[in-house]
Amino acid sequence: MSEIPAKATESEDPSDGARTGAAAAPAADATRVSGDLPPADAMWQSSPPGSMYDYIRVASFSIGPDGLVEQWSLRAEQLFGIPAQRAVGMDPIAAFIDPDRREQGHRKMAEILDGREWTGVVPFRKPDEETGLRGEEALAEVYVMPTRTEEGEKAAVCIVVDVRTLRTIETDLAASQAIFGQSPFGFLLIDTDLRVRRANHRFASLFGGTPDDHRGKGVHDYLPRPEAERVTATLRRVLETGESITDMHVTGFLPGSDERRHWSINLYRVRSGSGRPIGIAWLGTDITARRAAAREAAAARRNLALLNEAGARIGNSLDLETTARELLDVVVPGFCDLATVDLYQGLLAGDETPPGLADGSAELRRVAFASAVSDAPFVAGAASVAVGAVHHYPFNSPCADALRTARPRSVPAEEGGLVQSTLAVPMVAHDTVVGLAQFSRTKGSEPFGDRDRDLAVELAARAAVCIDNARLYRREHERALILQRSLLPPGDPVASGLDIACRYLPGNSSADRPSEVGGDWFDVIELPGHRTALVVGDVMGRGLRAAVAMGELRSAVRTLALLDLEPAEVLSALDEIARGLGAPGGVQQATRAARRPREADLSEVYLATCVYAVYDSVTRRCTFANAGHLPPVLVEPGEDALMLDVPPGMPLGVGGEPFEEVEVELPEGALLALYTDGLVESRDHPLDEGLQAFVGALTDPTRPLEDVCDHVLNTLDTHHGEDDIALLMARVQGLPADSVGDWTLPREPRSVGRAREHARGRLLSWDLEPLVDTTELLVSELVTNALRYGEGEIRLRLLLDRTLVCEVWDAGLVQPRRRRARDTDEGGRGLQLVGLLSAAWGSRRTPRGKTVWFELPLPDGETGLMDPAEALLSLF
Repeated sequence: MSEIPAKATESEDPSDGARTGAAAAPAADATRVSGDLPPADAMWQSSPPGSMYDYIRVASFSIGPDGLVEQWSLRAEQLFGIPAQRAVGMDPIAAFIDPDRREQGHRKMAEILDGREWTGVVPFRKPDEETGLRGEEALAEVYVMPTRTEEGEKAAVCIVVDVRTLRTIETDLAASQAIFGQSPFGFLLIDTDLRVRRANHRFASLFGGTPDDHRGKGVHDYLPRPEAERVTATLRRVLETGESITDMHVTGFLPGSDERRHWSINLYRVRSGSGRPIGIAWLGTDITARRAAAREAAAARRNLALLNEAGARIGNSLDLETTARELLDVVVPGFCDLATVDLYQGLLAGDETPPGLADGSAELRRVAFASAVSDAPFVAGAASVAVGAVHHYPFNSPCADALRTARPRSVPAEEGGLVQSTLAVPMVAHDTVVGLAQFSRTKGSEPFGDRDRDLAVELAARAAVCIDNARLYRREHERALILQRSLLPPGDPVASGLDIACRYLPGNSSADRPSEVGGDWFDVIELPGHRTALVVGDVMGRGLRAAVAMGELRSAVRTLALLDLEPAEVLSALDEIARGLGAPGGVQQATRAARRPREADLSEVYLATCVYAVYDSVTRRCTFANAGHLPPVLVEPGEDALMLDVPPGMPLGVGGEPFEEVEVELPEGALLALYTDGLVESRDHPLDEGLQAFVGALTDPTRPLEDVCDHVLNTLDTHHGEDDIALLMARVQGLPADSVGDWTLPREPRSVGRAREHARGRLLSWDLEPLVDTTELLVSELVTNALRYGEGEIRLRLLLDRTLVCEVWDAGLVQPRRRRARDTDEGGRGLQLVGLLSAAWGSRRTPRGKTVWFELPLPDGETGLMDPAEALLSLF
């Protein structure tokens, strides 16, 4: 109910004679209106202002027997604007009534003085507030009561009220009654004793009865004790301080209902016209539905926030365990108090369809667990399952049913346990169940509802997709790694005249960059004549594509190396092959696409860097060619390590630029290091710093090569990690002079016999008598071919290391060609005989001719050589 505006009132003024005698009666009436009747001894005591007379300014004056004013009150001065000095002795009819109504007024005055009471509405002129003169016309309700003077003469007492003030009070009262009675909210007027003085119909319709039935009741009659005490304390504070309370939430129950209701209460203190507190206005609104809607909205916002957080935090890693932990970091404690993630063990091991996957009985491994309740264990069945443990759920359990049906299930809580509500949610990715997530809430938390179930399914599905992607990535990564490792040299490579050690380290994974296989490779290829090709390369890019490209280039390098081409020629041919890798039609298609810019984007570009070196153990000379790779590092005995000045050239796949060769003589005991950029390059360190650190790590090349490799990797640990590392180290151990036999023969028939004699003598000096007959026969065949088909002088060389190699050189450029002779042919079987009796044979071009060679294994008592006579007979 709106508070009636308080009008400032003056305290009782003794000078107002008319009011002095009547003050006790209104005060007594006010007491009876506002409260119970006071005791008899207090009836005539003075009371403070606070009645209807504070709002209705009543003026009074008296009329003597002569019809003139005898007494004039201060209120009359305020109402009519005439001071008492002028009003006393004044004819009221002549003073206040218009001339055309004065005759009627005098008749009425005569009737009053004759003893008749009269009540009526009389027009008069109100004084102007600014000038004090009579201004606008107004109406006054006049109550005239006959009386007698002390002498017994007839007189009258007049009480005057401004009609406009009365009409305003009537309008305000009617409006107040309408607002109070028709308000759709519960409206109470509570007195100073905190009792209901008045209640509206809306309040009574909620709490039963009629509005009058609620008079005298207190807050404890409507609210539970704790809530009632809180509200009572608030009411007292409002009554004492006058501070209003807005939107105070109160919880209780309606009569005959167990449903908890919520109200929003507004409280303000109500004062009388004189400002005296007379009670508290209570305006209540039922907000139960609004609270439920707010809870739904808050739950929806929370769910959206959880989904948004899940999208941002889940799937940042391609590691299965990390992804599972990311899911639990999102849901605990924002969604639940306990949570676990179990994944199928078979899928983790790489099986596509492990046994029991369809019926939910397959083994699972617990990969993650989280708790917000003092690390309380998550109990599944009779015992808890530790992280990393492999287990399975009973066939009839809700968890197994969830795995079978791919639908969430509620798990009954154990009596006396900590958990009160559990959801078992299958993790489904691409129509495949990959595991099970369990979310639990402990006692004191709100049980899971339908909205929570839907949210749990969505969270589990998002995590399942990320986990399945991580699983597929792990599988592909392992396959690519197997492919890459299969293309690298198995074990420790062995080469003639070199002590070799190598290392290959895959790049380390990080949170923002998962580990992928790279295109780094190294190779050690044995060439004829106890020569060795050393190769280190790096295909740009990562992943399976780079690994496959690396395999193709490595195979091409081995093929080109066995053709015994020069290093620059090998890189040129390799460049052509790299250019053709990205085009379906090979290098020709790639060349045509490069000439047509519109089609150039259709060809995938493969770029690689490579350094190719050929070492001759007899001369201890090494020839290098570089295709955009980092320079080799050489450490000579007693000297500091240095980077060889090998022209880098363009990377493989660019094309159009020739490659240069650099020949370096390596002293005995020198250390040669080839490597990829992963060893020296990092996002956190410049390349020059990494190269200097690598050179500085090669301080003691005399140590065993394995120790040198480990020392380099440990020293440069701060400089690498993001990329793969390939490191190839070789220590020079030249072929001793007494292990080499070298002769120059003139171009004449007698040179065949001399060649046999030289070979026999050297083999006997090497204590290789079992190889004499075979060697003589094959040397004779090669020298004969050189005389018959070659040019210039002939050179014979025997090399002894892990095998026996025989080389015959001449200046002819025509390469020997092996053919099958017919039974009637007298010749043409020499190279067939060489192929039968040797372990390997071939020919290669030299700067000034060609070299034909064969290789024989050294006798070890187990490997027997074919008898030359049997070999000759087998040809016919």
